[in-house]
Amino acid sequence: MVKLSHFCSILASLGVLAGCASQGARPFDQANGLELVAAPGVDPASVWTRGADGVVQVSGKPAGYIATRASYTNYRLHAEWRWPGKPGNAGVLLHVASGPKDGAWPLSVQVQTKHGFAGDILPMAGASFAEALTTAPGAYPAIKGHTGVDSERPAGEWNSVDILARDGVVEVTVNGVPQNRVSAVNPGAGRIGFQLEGVPYELRNIAITPLP
Repeated sequence: MVKLSHFCSILASLGVLAGCASQGARPFDQANGLELVAAPGVDPASVWTRGADGVVQVSGKPAGYIATRASYTNYRLHAEWRWPGKPGNAGVLLHVASGPKDGAWPLSVQVQTKHGFAGDILPMAGASFAEALTTAPGAYPAIKGHTGVDSERPAGEWNSVDILARDGVVEVTVNGVPQNRVSAVNPGAGRIGFQLEGVPYELRNIAITPLP
């Protein structure tokens, strides 16, 4: 679990507003903090560090994810990421809930930031939504591919993902281009996480704004 002092430095490096600094959107709730969900005994400081430019470098290892301890139902999420080296695989986990797991991955809905697939949506570990998958029946992993024209920027450039979750509907926009929409999402609420899938990447400007 991240110590509060370390958590505050992460918030500052991400450029967020609430909790440790001032009022505004609540990217991560200070009282609930963050936790690293990975193999036991892993030092969070070996997973992410703050650069001189205020950007958070994520090592991508070990397999797992960094998650809020607070749960969210209706909200807007904004995050920016880039691949400083060779692009790879990562994603944003929505509605992380207790229940079954698929290896390192919890019951959740993943929005892909994987290079070449940004905006795809995956039902993880038994999660579901109403819309049909674009992968073949029984294929692993199950995916609903993004529907818009590819809008991911070249490796090394910053990308943004904007996610609207409201009343069981999740809408995904990548770099200003609508890319996906699912409804009747189950689970409909939970924590929010960022995956570690083996390749380093960078994060900045993460903000979660709860909606009524």
